[in-house]
Amino acid sequence: MIRTFAVASALAVMATAPAVSQERVSIGTGGTGGVFYAVGAGMADILSRNLDSVSANAEVTGASIENVRRVSAGEMTMGFSSASTLFEGKNGQGPFEGDPQNVAAIAYLYPAVLQVAATEKSGAAGIDDLADLKVSLGPPGSNSAQFAERLLTAHDAFNMGKVSFLSYGEATGAIKNGQLDGSIILAGTPAAAFIELFTTSDVKLVPVDPARVEGLLAEYPFYEVLEIPAGTYEGEDAPVTALGDPAILFTSADADPELIYQITSTLFGDMDALQGIHPSASFITKEKAPEAPIPLHEGAQKYFDEQ
Repeated sequence: MIRTFAVASALAVMATAPAVSQERVSIGTGGTGGVFYAVGAGMADILSRNLDSVSANAEVTGASIENVRRVSAGEMTMGFSSASTLFEGKNGQGPFEGDPQNVAAIAYLYPAVLQVAATEKSGAAGIDDLADLKVSLGPPGSNSAQFAERLLTAHDAFNMGKVSFLSYGEATGAIKNGQLDGSIILAGTPAAAFIELFTTSDVKLVPVDPARVEGLLAEYPFYEVLEIPAGTYEGEDAPVTALGDPAILFTSADADPELIYQITSTLFGDMDALQGIHPSASFITKEKAPEAPIPLHEGAQKYFDEQ
């Protein structure tokens, strides 16, 4: 009877003791097949394993625009966005015209590169040469299509009668079938669509002339000039100059500073784990992280200031 009473008493104490609450941290990503989702899921795992008070999960979303709107509205803790979309959201431009979003950056993550490929047969040596060629700019309404149009326009090479708007896979198939001369994609490197294209077709990367895009960069300061390293794709033995629209991790401007500080310090406190999430995550560095297109959240700023 004594033993039974002791067990019952212990159970009663457990039942009435306050439960340790965990804060739910939701991360807006993109589709399950994309890099946003893969990196976001890896970050959620790092946070859940290393922050006792946090339960983190990656949410499948429509990517940048949806993430900016939902994080701003407090429906998600943080999210991924292209630099261009985040900048326009913060400043009430583009798809957010007249409706500035309540967002702040946590970190610059990795470059998404606007990659231009054309067939050897086309003879394209620069972006100018694409004016008279049949080129896909990416899916309709995508960041790729918008960015590609801006690049072509900067080179006086945008020809509405020649461009098409296909998925990356469809564009690769069309080049193989001789229906297209080139394809433009916005993705981390190496991109699966171009790995296939360069191993099955006689194509080459088309470089950007930095002098020709100075006006573009002045008008759209969230873009950056970078290089696609030699050997990224089969047959490419030298680096190629390109433009990028980097991926940014962000949160709401009024998110709890201590929570964002803890999230930032946990993610960037173990760079091996962070960079090991995905090949694109290998480009994440603590040095580059503060270089976001909009102001950092005060919690993230505190962490990087300490570093």
